[in-house]
Amino acid sequence: MAASPKKSLALDTNLLLDLAGKKDFAHEFKDEFSSRGYSLLVPPTVIAELAFFSSLKDAPQHEIANVALEKMSAWKCQPFTLSSTQLAIAIRFAARLMESSLIPETEQNDGKILAQTSLAKIPLLVTSDKHLLDVDEDALLLAFNDADLMSVHPSHPRRLLKALR
Repeated sequence: MAASPKKSLALDTNLLLDLAGKKDFAHEFKDEFSSRGYSLLVPPTVIAELAFFSSLKDAPQHEIANVALEKMSAWKCQPFTLSSTQLAIAIRFAARLMESSLIPETEQNDGKILAQTSLAKIPLLVTSDKHLLDVDEDALLLAFNDADLMSVHPSHPRRLLKALR
């Protein structure tokens, strides 16, 4: 990954779906942070989720996931890759978060996305996902510390925009 972690933000699946759904706050976020030189990076599990939603012909997310996958490059959202060892670490971290009830068992991918963001050394995960935004910050920090991973802070794009002003 060529981008500097200090000028990088990881994007969650929900934010890419918000962009595809033409939500103003998502586009305002993308435009503002891109213009400030931030790299908008997409973890592997986000790509997998979008591909899965895209494959479900009858699912409500089918069309919007297709739009997200098609427009990611135009939005300057770059996927990043991790080694198989790093992907295994992310799976284990997600299991720890579920065991400690920090995330619901149905949200395993949220835990993987947090770990993948950490392993890419990106400090912020931009999301509109309530499960991620409502997680206990102190408990999450301890979970990252216990796993010997860099801490990642989930943040809503509106909050990040407000922080710029």
